[in-house]
Amino acid sequence: MINYLAIGHVTEDVWQEGKTPGGTVTYSSRTARALLDRVTVLTAASNDLDTVSAFPGIDVHRLDAPNTTQFQNVYTPAGRVQVVSPCPVTIKPEHLTSAMRESAVIHLGPVCNEVSAEIVRHVHAGTFVGITPQGWMRRWDGAGRVTSLAAYWVDAPLVLARANAVVISIDDIAGDWDIARAWAAQTQLLVVTQGAQGCTAFIDSSPAHVSAPCVQEVEPTGAGDIFATVLFASLQQGDTPLHACAFANCIAAQSVTRLRLAGIPAAQDTTLCRQRLLK
Repeated sequence: MINYLAIGHVTEDVWQEGKTPGGTVTYSSRTARALLDRVTVLTAASNDLDTVSAFPGIDVHRLDAPNTTQFQNVYTPAGRVQVVSPCPVTIKPEHLTSAMRESAVIHLGPVCNEVSAEIVRHVHAGTFVGITPQGWMRRWDGAGRVTSLAAYWVDAPLVLARANAVVISIDDIAGDWDIARAWAAQTQLLVVTQGAQGCTAFIDSSPAHVSAPCVQEVEPTGAGDIFATVLFASLQQGDTPLHACAFANCIAAQSVTRLRLAGIPAAQDTTLCRQRLLK
């Protein structure tokens, strides 16, 4: 059985010093691989994508595409500015193999509205479905400049009804807790990440705040995806929501102390965080 299936576009993230693999599926699958065996990615990208280096130890199913989605991320005092050159291929239910449909965890992680919400209708009833919906909230203009609004997520009712857990950031909803409460009323567990302040978990619509360790932030890219992956894997393995949130907060906090993909959790991160939770 596949223990963790991440679905979405891999990206080329463009920085002043060059390009790195990115996107939710990259951070999610590599984090899952640090915790689990038998991790798989379903993505779409051009055939020059180096899947071996982008996804070490991970089984990659790549749908052929004319280009790989490319993101430029610029962090400013006013927030992150993004420019996208998207891959045109949509990932649909018919792209799932029978083994994928019966994965222990399926993580839908769109980055630019490229994952069909209908996938949630085509997975095994016993599969844990984790959602990071940020990419469904994104649209872009002719120059590729990204805007993000909660109202763009038109398939929210369908997805929320099937999801076992949903992770959004406070920035995804522009600080509007009314949106969080409305979505939480439609799903089992909604977690709102709040950066250094930790997260708020809505368990059957009831909110509970979980704090995060205090660390010196170097780079936040991927931290939300790392948090979500640890949360989903922990919940599927039987942890309580609050314990899973605390563990995910700790791992995500360690990730921001390192640059980009170096933030993927290592063995010492999981050991440190498990020890902290035992105190």
